[in-house]
This record gives sequence, structure tokens and C-alpha cells, in this order.
Amino acid sequence: MRFDVITLFPDLFAPFLRQGVTRRAYESGQVDVHLWPLRDFAEDAYRRVDDRAYGGGPGMVMLVEPLERALAAVRTRRAVGGGASAPVVWFSPAGRRIDQALLREWAGGPGAILVCGRYEGVDQRFIDRHVDVELSLGDFVLSGGEIAALALLDGVARLQPGVLNDPASHEQDSFSDGLLDCPHYSRPEVLDTPKGPLAVPAVLLSGHHARIARWRREQSLRLTAQRRPDLIAAARSCGRLSPEDEQYLAALGL
Repeated sequence: MRFDVITLFPDLFAPFLRQGVTRRAYESGQVDVHLWPLRDFAEDAYRRVDDRAYGGGPGMVMLVEPLERALAAVRTRRAVGGGASAPVVWFSPAGRRIDQALLREWAGGPGAILVCGRYEGVDQRFIDRHVDVELSLGDFVLSGGEIAALALLDGVARLQPGVLNDPASHEQDSFSDGLLDCPHYSRPEVLDTPKGPLAVPAVLLSGHHARIARWRREQSLRLTAQRRPDLIAAARSCGRLSPEDEQYLAALGL
């Protein structure tokens, strides 16, 4: 899959694409990322890509024309390379929130053209004419779309075959089954602290795989019920909770 990123700050992406386990996805070309510096498509001597907003008010607005020239260049390059057509994504607080279901959806797709905004926003005429999908990280405002684009790339990259050391890793992530992940432990078995020793739960040392699996499921249910009861309600409505799950939740008074 191919992602083309239109951004004012391409240097933010380069280190990210060379770090961590997800670099395998980029180095192998499973997730092919192309960066397009927006100022390269400005035509005046100052390489201007923004201007004051009509109607007044604080902040600057990104101009339509440099964005359209950049988008046209991306589409031409994709066509020459024989790539499939891809949606144009704009990162905005008004968009659909990025979640694990969306990442799984996109992990098997052709990729996308990611437009990273800055300043007060982008001229609405560009959005109306060209944007297919608006995405958001959550109910807060960032200085630009780059962090959201990086989050999307990372989430999609780690779902590609062979990227994680253990193919089952992402199957146990939070939200993969609609619930939060359970706690995890490693060495030492007993950690000395000023308030006393902290031991790994005995069940994890038992070697009894069925009991371990049940303990992890119950811990996942408990944590989700405490912190995200809305996810428990959603899991119930979709029939994703077993009778054993319901019995455990009932014991918790839920």
C-alpha cells in the first residue's frame, strides 16, 4: 500500500520511518510512504501557502491553489506508477475518530493521500472539492495534521504481516476484541520496592494455559469495566461476551 503525505514539515516523518519495529513495514515497502513538501508547490517568491481569513479573525488559512497543485502531482505520480486510486484524507477535529477497527480496515487497503493542515485551517473549497475522508485523533486540537498522520501510519504498519515479531501480538492489543488489554509482566518474578515486594501473579507462573487465558480475559474485562464501561456495553450489544464473561462481570456487580 502507498501513502502520499502532503505536509509543510516533511522532516517530522523521516526519523519516524526509520525507528522501531514498524520500520520493517517501510523498509520492505509493505507501507510505501512518499513525502510531498507543500512549499514546493507555491509559485510566489515567498513560497506562500497561507493567507489571512476573509471575514477577519485570528490565524491564517491554507490556500487552495498550492494544495491543488500538490494533489495533482501526487495523483500523476501514482498513475505513472500504476498505483490504485486512493482516498484523500484530511485530518480534522470534525472527522471520524481513528480507532482500531478503522486501522484494520485501512491495513488491507491501497493506502491514501494524507493532507496535513496547519494554522487556523484550510480553505473549505479544497475540502469540498477534493477530500474524501476526514479523520480525527480525538476531541482536542493539535497544531497540525502531522501527528495524526504519523499515528495512522504507525497503526496501519504494525498490522502488516511479518512486521511484529509475534504475529499474534496485535490480536491481543487493546480494542482488538473491543476491550482494553490485560496487564503484562516480565522478569524479575519479585520486584523489591520501598513499600515491599511486588510479585508477578501466580497464575502467570503456573504453566496452565487455559487458566492463564481466563485470567487475562478477566483482567481485560475488569479494566475495561472500570475505565471504559461504554466498551462493555458495546461488547454486550454485539454479542462478544461469553457466559463466563457475564458471570465474571456479575461478580463485580456489573
